[in-house]
Amino acid sequence: MSNLVDELKNLKLKGALKDDSETLEFYSHDASLFEIKPKVVIEPVDVSDISQVVRYVSQNKDHNPDLSITGRSAGTDMAGGAINDSIILDFTKHFNKIIKVTKDYAVTQPGVYYRDFEVETFKKGSLMPTFPASRDLATVGGMAANNSGGEKSLEFGKTKDFVNSLKVILADGQEYLIKPLTKQELDQKIKQKDFEGNIYKRVYQLCEDNYDKIKAAKPNVSKNSMGYTLWEVWDRSTGIFDLTKLFVGSEGTLGMISEINYRLVPHKKHSGLLVLFLKNIDDLGELIPKVLSYKPATFESFDDQTLWLSIRFMPSFLKLLGLKKFVALLISLIPDGLQLMRGIPKLILMVEFNADSEAEVRQKVRDLHKDLKGYKARYEINGFEEDPTEGSSMKFWVMRRQSFNLLRSKVKDKHTAPFIDDLIVQPQYLTDFLPKLRKIIVKYKLFATIAGHMGDGNFHIIPLMKLEDKKDRAKLLPAMKEVDELVLHYNGSLSAEHNDGLVRGPWLKQQFGSEILDLFKEVKNIFDEKNIFNPHKKSDATWDFSFNHIREKF
Repeated sequence: MSNLVDELKNLKLKGALKDDSETLEFYSHDASLFEIKPKVVIEPVDVSDISQVVRYVSQNKDHNPDLSITGRSAGTDMAGGAINDSIILDFTKHFNKIIKVTKDYAVTQPGVYYRDFEVETFKKGSLMPTFPASRDLATVGGMAANNSGGEKSLEFGKTKDFVNSLKVILADGQEYLIKPLTKQELDQKIKQKDFEGNIYKRVYQLCEDNYDKIKAAKPNVSKNSMGYTLWEVWDRSTGIFDLTKLFVGSEGTLGMISEINYRLVPHKKHSGLLVLFLKNIDDLGELIPKVLSYKPATFESFDDQTLWLSIRFMPSFLKLLGLKKFVALLISLIPDGLQLMRGIPKLILMVEFNADSEAEVRQKVRDLHKDLKGYKARYEINGFEEDPTEGSSMKFWVMRRQSFNLLRSKVKDKHTAPFIDDLIVQPQYLTDFLPKLRKIIVKYKLFATIAGHMGDGNFHIIPLMKLEDKKDRAKLLPAMKEVDELVLHYNGSLSAEHNDGLVRGPWLKQQFGSEILDLFKEVKNIFDEKNIFNPHKKSDATWDFSFNHIREKF
């Protein structure tokens, strides 16, 4: 047993400490292509457990520089944000309580699975709408740590837009409440002669001294998870100072989130889906703004590779959906099977409308369908026109949401390598951008599915590779470099939803420039001078470290 585990046991924590080989192996991976084995996994029972671990690490960091803490919930992070080589805090075992739910807000611990959280909000007729595609697997804490978004971000924005307040444990081991403050409230915080007051003073001064530079650094896209969201912390025009905007999306590098107060929106019970089959993408430049002018709730897409993958592994959906829904799925596929005999579409686009009444949804779908008659693509109205059944539109959502899980679990000779998986550019560029992106994918002989949020210009590209093969491993950096340079050429962001982690952290300088990267480093230093929280992520990331921790075996 290591000295570290012995010393941690002396803290008399309520939660379990685990360092057996099976546990350490499990926690050495998340959904990324990386592997880092921790020394110990702790299952904290309460804030006192977390505080004691934070104080221990802080007090011993000087003589043991490798000590650090990484918070983890579901481990679905695709960028490597939930792994490290020291201490893992697993929030799913005990920090999994929904504290309060009303129609307007919900208070929850971070280890709650979104699927369970949604059940409780639905009871109040409400929804927390920024769930990711991994909604059945993800936790609400991971959503906050990554500033997650998903299929409803087009209408509602991202997680940062739905956080009323947070409770966080900072580097001094104390729990603090952070929420939006008026300038008068901020001034009172700054007057405090303590750890908290110093943080408010230094972050405010950094934002005020670099105000124009910070505001100009915001990526010119609808959503972004790169870096720290400094440009939304201090607003002179409103006089609001909001540290939640900095903490949400910080990937656990500034402290540990112990409680979240989420704003909720009304859950509209009726929806309708318009599906477009595109044999080429030449019309996207015209098509996208026309669709967006109708203000859909969702505008999603997936490509021909995703379609074939779903058809190839159709039996897997039986276990996923259950017999009744699986039969409905098979029946609903028959009309589209006849359509596909006429030619495989390059893209399948899904436009969803939500409303409080079925009649309103019908009208929205019909109006857009009528307006799109001039296009050569084929269209199908699901849910309300010919066949108002759940199965009619379910098939498209199943294919869209489950493609990554199918890749991970069913393709045995290759492995998912999400290293260019979350790029975003403004939708008007897609007609030019997508063919160039496909050209790079073909150049490096990557078998990859492309799915994403068409209305935002946000795409998830998941290549399948044999990363134990040196030839495939050698493709990572040059392919990433070409894709990232293409995204930045179109003034996009390298991560819209999935955060930096070990994949994109090394690209912060290319994304924002040296001056803004230096400000990010100062933010990290203000909160975490000793670098005890989730090292090698965000401004602390380097490609050498990341590349040296790509998995050797799958």
